[in-house]
Amino acid sequence: MKIMLAIACAASLWVAPVAAGTTGAQETYDLLFRDGTLDALPRESRLVYARDVTNSRAPDNAERNTGRIELTIDGSDDMARLRFHQGESFRNMGSFPASVGNPMIMVFVESVVRDMAETAGGSPFYIRNRVKEALVRPAETEEVSIEYGGATIAGQSVTLHPFDGDPNAARMSGFGDLALTVTMSDQVPGWYHSLRAQVPGDDGTPLYQSTTTFDTVEAGQ
Repeated sequence: MKIMLAIACAASLWVAPVAAGTTGAQETYDLLFRDGTLDALPRESRLVYARDVTNSRAPDNAERNTGRIELTIDGSDDMARLRFHQGESFRNMGSFPASVGNPMIMVFVESVVRDMAETAGGSPFYIRNRVKEALVRPAETEEVSIEYGGATIAGQSVTLHPFDGDPNAARMSGFGDLALTVTMSDQVPGWYHSLRAQVPGDDGTPLYQSTTTFDTVEAGQ
């Protein structure tokens, strides 16, 4: 029987800005790829994330990629194993050393690269390289308050604009305005509270939006 350790309900997704600034290049990387974020979690525990995707130009793609992601820490080899669930079906998403940190950031980046390539066209290698470059550039940062687990906690968000100033941005079917925002807190198991990619649309609604939000952590028997 699984034991529920923490729950973030829908009301917990509220994030309010407190103070804004700019990170240095190394600070951006260190925040997004923080080491040791899984170290304190018991082995065999499971982090559960909700992934919700909307895509006005590829609604079938969005439906196919909306579901939940389970990250299980295997105590036998200290690997973090990822699985995507949609109803009763699932698919494996890979295994990563738990000692390095939470691989959800890598899963998020790769999913956005794939979605953009399928929707806007263009080379996924070019898109991936531009996004990777943004991960090690100065970025917008905010100290934020997060409603989580029935309380208000302190967090931090980092926002990246991978194609800002890119000479090919105008040919990206709107994805040149892509913004990636990652919200983090020491008080959220696994560090990441939410990971959001957004492309604004002409009518005020997003052309594309992908949000992966921490939901719960469960412990094994």
